[in-house]
Amino acid sequence: MKYFLFFVLFFNTLIFAEPAFLMPEEAFKASAHMKKRCTVSATIELGKDIYLYRSKITAKVLETKSGIEVDRLVLPEAIDHDGEKVYTASLTFDIPLVKTKEMSDIVPITLVIGYQGCSEQGLCYEPMKSTFAFDIETSKLLLKESDKAPLKTTVSSGGKSPITVSETDQITQTFIEGNVPLILVTFFTFGLLLSLTPCIFPMIPILSSIIVAQGKNMSARRGFILSLVYVLSMSVAYTIAGILAGLFGGNIQIAMQNPWVISTFALLFAGLAVSMFGYFKIGLPSSWQTRLTKSSEKASSKGGYLGVAIMGFLSALIVGPCVAPPLAGALVYIGQSGDALLGGAALFVLSIGMGIPLLLIGTGAGKYMPRPGGWMDTVSHIFGVVMLSIAIWMLSRILHPSLTMLLWAAFLIIISIYLGALESLQGNHKGIKPFLKGIGILMLAYGLILFYGAIKGETNPLAPVSEKAATPLEFKTIHSSEELDALLAENKGKKVMLDFYADWCTACKELDEITFKDPAVIQSLNHYVLVRADVTADSDSEKALTKRFNLFGPPAMIFFNESGKLIQGGDLIGYKDPQSFITHIKTLETK
Repeated sequence: MKYFLFFVLFFNTLIFAEPAFLMPEEAFKASAHMKKRCTVSATIELGKDIYLYRSKITAKVLETKSGIEVDRLVLPEAIDHDGEKVYTASLTFDIPLVKTKEMSDIVPITLVIGYQGCSEQGLCYEPMKSTFAFDIETSKLLLKESDKAPLKTTVSSGGKSPITVSETDQITQTFIEGNVPLILVTFFTFGLLLSLTPCIFPMIPILSSIIVAQGKNMSARRGFILSLVYVLSMSVAYTIAGILAGLFGGNIQIAMQNPWVISTFALLFAGLAVSMFGYFKIGLPSSWQTRLTKSSEKASSKGGYLGVAIMGFLSALIVGPCVAPPLAGALVYIGQSGDALLGGAALFVLSIGMGIPLLLIGTGAGKYMPRPGGWMDTVSHIFGVVMLSIAIWMLSRILHPSLTMLLWAAFLIIISIYLGALESLQGNHKGIKPFLKGIGILMLAYGLILFYGAIKGETNPLAPVSEKAATPLEFKTIHSSEELDALLAENKGKKVMLDFYADWCTACKELDEITFKDPAVIQSLNHYVLVRADVTADSDSEKALTKRFNLFGPPAMIFFNESGKLIQGGDLIGYKDPQSFITHIKTLETK
């Protein structure tokens, strides 16, 4: 009988006893460790039948005066559970850190991670916190600036709308995540895309002229090697200039836009053009050629690969000073993290990607180069004309537009005469001469139109007799932060667009001639006060204005709301076509 009573009591206990709940430290086990550079990786392990509320996960630095704080959390997707977003399995997430002031020492911090969850059996635990101590090497942290939004990933938080960030910050975030192979592949792809922009176009005739100047014994293999030397030298220049710009805030490419430098380089191209017309040959002294031949079997009578390397290096610094989102993102990362190794590697593969078309063109030129003779002379003359046009194009950065128009007019008229535009065919209507005469007549006509347009005050060689736009964009030009602050204060209650511009910036002029002349773009900016920061002179005040917004050069467009506050994530870097620009303006309407 007593055994019967024992079994009755045992089964009653099983049926009516309350379920056994896990202790809080068993339900949630938090851990954290420092990842590479400036991110903490946190893990919260969940016990059986435990779920965690996404909206309750927080992280902050306990020492508020340490100069270090938590950037936005990077949380994975959650699932729906009774109208809430929850995690039902253990999760790992990143906690990016930023510094609020300039410092480079090691700072100890206490990181507090908060979380709350429940058991599927009906019990909800009180909010919990876990603390972790870290010694932070602040030189590796990105700087959070008052005028620039902290670098964030677009992440949904607590059902709120995603945070929008600029292209530059999105690209910089790829560095923070630290996937080196992905970074290099991404920047190589960026380089391929940038190779289609005006920044790289002037380098095509420069490289082609170098190959043409080699004359005999040219082959596809030698054309490829010459192109490779040119591209590698160009890449080294971009990398060095980028690293120095990121670390010290001064862009070598911008510094090289000095009028004396531009004039000297334009004179060099003019000299190369005259050489290709056959009036003289550019070569090293015979004693130097002998030494180069002994040290390198592949050194040519034109100066070998050393001259090609020098031309590639200088071309990158002088011909193509363009700033695009990938380049700006890399420079921001280098400047704020101090990691010149990864940033420099990204810039190097970026410029290699930009040089791929040059490699293809150089190899093809070497393969299909005409043999010495009449054809070779004609090809040399053609590239001589191209080199002269590059010289005028470079001078257009420092000369008044009307004077540039006159140079183009003189160039076309002289070339047309050279092609026989004013000569009689004398009954000879066969062969190439009539064709060249026809081209010459067209060039003569266009040269005369340019001449007329320059006298009438036109400034665009592509539209020498165009009518003025009915409602052209009018910019108020500034050169310093003080002027900008005064304009912002004066235009309280109005939106403001600040456009960074320079006379030597090819993409800036493309924006002026294409995007800012589009009627739809003009209409979209009706409610904006348009301000132009002219940084052509690269003066100290212009440098300070550029640095204020963490920029490294034009073109760039910064937007302010009616209160005069910077619209976070609203900046545009590099050239944008009219449709892309209008789409961006529409997204700003919600900010």
